[in-house]
This record gives sequence, C-alpha cells and structure tokens, in this order.
Amino acid sequence: MAISVSSFGEFEGNRVDQFRLVSETGVTVDIIGYGVVVRDWKVPVAGGERSVVLGFDTFDAYPAHSPHLGSLAGRVANRIKGASFDLDGVTYKLPANAGDLQLHGGEQGLGRQVWQGQVDSANNAVRFTHFSPDGAMGYPGNVNFAATYTLTGNRLRLELSATTDQPTPISLVQHQYFNLGTSDTVLDHTIQVNSSAYTELGEDLAPTGAILPSAGTIYDLRQPRTMRDANGASVQYDIGMVLDSGRRTGDAIASVVAPDGDLTLKLWSDRPGLQVYNGVWTDIPVPGLNGKTYGKNSGFCLEDQALADAVHNPHFPNVIYAPDRPYSHWCEFEIA
Repeated sequence: MAISVSSFGEFEGNRVDQFRLVSETGVTVDIIGYGVVVRDWKVPVAGGERSVVLGFDTFDAYPAHSPHLGSLAGRVANRIKGASFDLDGVTYKLPANAGDLQLHGGEQGLGRQVWQGQVDSANNAVRFTHFSPDGAMGYPGNVNFAATYTLTGNRLRLELSATTDQPTPISLVQHQYFNLGTSDTVLDHTIQVNSSAYTELGEDLAPTGAILPSAGTIYDLRQPRTMRDANGASVQYDIGMVLDSGRRTGDAIASVVAPDGDLTLKLWSDRPGLQVYNGVWTDIPVPGLNGKTYGKNSGFCLEDQALADAVHNPHFPNVIYAPDRPYSHWCEFEIA
C-alpha cells in the first residue's frame, strides 16, 4: 500500500506532515512530524475497525493540551531529580517542568519539536530525523536523532538512534496511550509484565535508587490481572518496572488484553525498564479522537526505557552516550 502524506498543521512556522501507513492486514497508523506522534492507530475487529490509541483530530490540541499522547519523549525520558545532573565535573541545570524535576526532556523536549519525515515505501516505513543543538533544554552536545516506524501486518516497529559530538545523557521513549476496548477507562484490561522488581519512588515520584521485589505488591504483574483491586476499586500505576535480566529479546516483555477479549497487545523491547502508567494524572479539557473524553484512567502506557533518573543512580544501566558510543533502541508492538 502506498504511504500517503498530507499537511496536518503548522507549529512555530514549521509545517507538520501526517504520514499514513496501511498494512496488508488492514491496520492503519497515522504519524505526524510533531513529536513523531502516533496520532491514530486502527486495528480490524469483527464488524469493522477499532482505534486503539488516544489522540486528537486536529493539530492545535497537541501543543495546547497533550500529555505526550503518542509522542517520543526525550532527550531524557521520565524524571530527573532536581532538574540537574553532573557529568565530567560539570553541573548541568535543566529547566524544571514538574515541580523541581525535569520530566520527559522539558517543555521543549523532543516530543514537542517538529521532526522531518521521509517515506520508505519499500519497507512501509517512515524515517524521522531531528537535530538537537548543544544546550537544548539544558543538555550538552549536538545530537542527531532518528526514529523509524515500520508497519508489517499487525506489528508496528520503532527503531531509534542518536549520535552526539560529546558525552550526554540520552534515553528516549515512545509514549503511546492505549485503550484496546470500547469503554472510557482501561481499568478492566488484563495486564501482564515480565518483571519481578520495581524502582522505589520518593514523594516527588523520582526513584530513590532502591530496586525492590514486586512480590506481594500491586506491582507484581507477572500473573495477568486487571487494574482493579479485590473490591473493584481502581489500582493506580505510575511505576518503573525493572525487566528481568537474562531474558530473551524474542520474548514479549508485556501483554494486555481488551476487556471484551477482541484485541491483545504484545510488546517487545531491548530496554532494561518499563514504565507502567494507567492515566493516573490524565484530565484533558478538549475532545479526543472522534469526540471522546479523556479523563483519569482513559489510557495506559507501556513505556520501554532506561531506568528513570539513571543520571543520579550509577548502579542503574548507563545512559551517557558519546561520539564512540552512539544510542540505539528498538521496540515492537503487535495488536491483534
């Protein structure tokens, strides 16, 4: 199927293109250049098709109201404690945008920049690139980022890379908000994650540095469960899971089943961590796709990434990249 390209809007004088990928199984994925946002993702179901992500029908809602719906977050995803870090004897101060933390690269992070897209029809893919200059959102180094989305059947693969001219932290994440069902919340989805530990959080929601066993806690998702407790009350997730080491990358790290059983999501990744979030803070004042209302628990995120705040926790996997250590990262979703 040919990849269609259309104008979706304009941001700070830059045209925002939309790229539509269609697969041989009838899956349709719309991606826009702003933040490499997966704006819509439709999957065939009995009697038609179902939109499985949260997004907006018009562009202006994204810069005004989007909590990273479908975007690529970075340069450093998740929270950086104190909105600063030390590297090679220099302290870098970052603009804070979540209390005294920096979250997802700051207010003008990668998820709020216009990337350039290039169609790769032979592979049913779109490759996006973005140059981030030295000092962008407080980070050192000139960095060239690339992100390629490839749609094959019911699988959407994301390949990320970055090269830098000096040491700098990099940790990107796809930030899809999924709802595989037809209700306004995702609490009755069944979730399973191959992780036996999580990063303990302080009151500021940044990791304390401790990695704790999940057994006996609400974070033990090794056996499938819904996002409700035994009394039917919602269980709120905004937690960094530590994926089991030694796992085979051919094994899915997480799976989620829609309440009606019509769709199952599976995720593969090479990252050491997975942020599990079920829309605890979501409250969007404008309509979403097809006029839907996006309130608390309206979507869930499975954010495969490095462990949060690794710049302050040297025992976490290293997120400092350099000219001789380029960044690369892949993940793949299947929804069928």
